[in-house]
Amino acid sequence: MSRHVEIVGGGFAGLVAATAFAQRGWSVRLHERGPQVRAFGAGIFIWQNGIHVMRLIGAYDDMMRNAHEAPRYYARDAEGRLLGTDTFGSQIGCRMLTMTRETLHSAIYAAARRSGVEVRLNSNVISADPSGEVRTEDGGVFRAELVVGADGVNSNVRDSLGLMDYREKTGFGGMRLLIAREPTDSEHIQSFRSTGTRMTHYVPCDPENIYLCFTTSADDAPGCALPFDKKSWGETFPRLRALYSRIGDQGRWDHYETIKLKAWSKGRVAIIGDAAHAMTPSLGQGAGCSMVNALSLAVAASAGPLTEATLARWERDERPLTEHTQDYAQSTTQRGPILGSSGTKWTDDALRAARHVPAAALDVAGAA
Repeated sequence: MSRHVEIVGGGFAGLVAATAFAQRGWSVRLHERGPQVRAFGAGIFIWQNGIHVMRLIGAYDDMMRNAHEAPRYYARDAEGRLLGTDTFGSQIGCRMLTMTRETLHSAIYAAARRSGVEVRLNSNVISADPSGEVRTEDGGVFRAELVVGADGVNSNVRDSLGLMDYREKTGFGGMRLLIAREPTDSEHIQSFRSTGTRMTHYVPCDPENIYLCFTTSADDAPGCALPFDKKSWGETFPRLRALYSRIGDQGRWDHYETIKLKAWSKGRVAIIGDAAHAMTPSLGQGAGCSMVNALSLAVAASAGPLTEATLARWERDERPLTEHTQDYAQSTTQRGPILGSSGTKWTDDALRAARHVPAAALDVAGAA
């Protein structure tokens, strides 16, 4: 008899989990509260740990059709003077890809549908029960051997189980948007740092798009203003005024926060992704850690009878690296990057998650 899992949330973590469970013989129903499964936001970084996951679930080739692999990373000051540089791959010991969030999301969603995942749209899950049951806003009740809550920072599944331990806004945030890429635009990733709290991150995503991220303290009113304040940011980074002139009214500003739970599971319910371990984006590992933990959950739950001890072991295996990454990301957001010998922030501690090879890499079901 097929084992059954109910998954709440159609973001990166939920879709990876859905795909990985389906590829291991489970029947999978995924609840998406919106009218369609789609990605929100602008660009995204996927490091080697995330690349492993994409290969293992059979989504790597679709992702690579519209991804960018930058040759180098440059750290610069506000005037554009070089502070340090790194070469992705050989120099730092792992690959790193950039792409639009839609590119990554579409690749995983296609893998999920190929694997037989059932998707239930307009299904707003309002609570879960440790017995393995979810309830939806329209009165639906769904039961499973396992429930997976991947419903984001404001997770109804997590909060209905009383699992929140620590949730803190960091005092910093970012505005993220896409602009059209022009033929003369650099293919390298570049970060520009002011003497204050402001940073501009320039990230090629694909042949058509440049991802821009502007980070600053939450009390920097002009820096957080929407639409983007070209005059204020141009005064901080005068050499980027021409780039800023290409920005329209698009974009969103998010206050970064960190979330930690009392436990990642309760009874037959497991929590993954931002619902379990939201982190600041300074290491580009929010999606990577979420995807690794989603895959490892499917592998652990499929190895034998599912018990609370199974979920506890999964958490014990994955949580230390995730929390190291959370803590390091928050420290670099609040205090500024900790610079390595190359003059950039990519120290061994910063790259610990990026270089991680998931245990599931030895389980090649669905690998490309």
